[in-house]
Amino acid sequence: MSYQPDPTRMSCAGHLTIDLGALQNNWRALKARVGEACDCAAVVKANAYGLGVDHVVPALSAAGAGTFFVATPEEGQEVRALVPDAPIYVLSGVFTGRLALYDDAALRPILGHPDEISEWARFCEAKGETLPAGLHIDTGMNRLGLTHAQAEALANDSQLLRAFDLTLVMSHLACADDRDSPLNRQQLAVFERGSALFPGVPRSLANSSGVFLGADYHFELVRPGIALYGGNPTPKAATPMRCVATIEAEVIHLRDVSPGETVGYGATRTAERPTRIATVNVGYADGMHRLVGSTDERDGAFASVGGIRCPLFGRVSMDMLAIDVTDVPEGTVVRGSRVEVMGPTISVDELAEAALTIPYELLTALGARYKRSYIGYTQNGEDALTHG
Repeated sequence: MSYQPDPTRMSCAGHLTIDLGALQNNWRALKARVGEACDCAAVVKANAYGLGVDHVVPALSAAGAGTFFVATPEEGQEVRALVPDAPIYVLSGVFTGRLALYDDAALRPILGHPDEISEWARFCEAKGETLPAGLHIDTGMNRLGLTHAQAEALANDSQLLRAFDLTLVMSHLACADDRDSPLNRQQLAVFERGSALFPGVPRSLANSSGVFLGADYHFELVRPGIALYGGNPTPKAATPMRCVATIEAEVIHLRDVSPGETVGYGATRTAERPTRIATVNVGYADGMHRLVGSTDERDGAFASVGGIRCPLFGRVSMDMLAIDVTDVPEGTVVRGSRVEVMGPTISVDELAEAALTIPYELLTALGARYKRSYIGYTQNGEDALTHG
């Protein structure tokens, strides 16, 4: 059977399919893992990790997610338009001169510096309202958050604490994807000590991988991100998550290459046998990192052609990449045939490993040229295919 083109699914730079049903199932699986006593929030910063906040947030909300995390107040405004009543936390805290954005969209900053706390308190006092906010205690990441001494000072300043409504105490794990890292337990101990300064306030420590470190890390709220979108939160084991994003490209050219000939810029990969090369229409402008290509010294990523894994051959260029389809049965690859470069066969984690990066970077770098389809979810709960 030959693989024929489907013109409804292709555009000039391939097709990106986002399975919202899989996204919802991933959230439900994470929620089931932490149990009823723990809230399972959703991190939807960076345009829902590149997959489209306008579609992702309503799908997660319908699945049961009731709390959302973003990086900036502008992202928070976008999410607020989609979930009018949900708590939305801004992980990067208070941006100087932009307090009105938080107020207008009812956003909750995660306060991580004494100056931020004072600024938010003054803002609340000026409005005559005790507005909600979260608190970040640093436990070893050394990026954002109060030191333990600063947290103690705040806990002892009842007047300052009364100025706003403290609704969450959080920290962030540095090595949760390595369950054997001693830093995990060290951070847990520091967090337990620091969060105890604020009794009765909900606590959050676990990101996606932290969910899988065990119940000790769950507290009252977990905040998964990459696991929702199909990234593997347990890198040393098989992924427990479903694939959400699939990239398909189109074969735009086929040619035969003789032994000793090279393919692509820099002549970095040399054919060792008579080789059939398929050129497909995605490149680094579409988020396919140059490092996923191959050289004579280093193998690169694979693509899937009719379910057969085929190695990328030579460098990735701006708009295209080359695939060795020699081992695909003759006649089954033609111009217009579909090629999976990421999806159920070639996972986002595998592609990221070939690029010497992480799935977060791949997803958030997806280019704007893809034709996008969202499947698996509609407002009325029926499976559907929508284009957007």
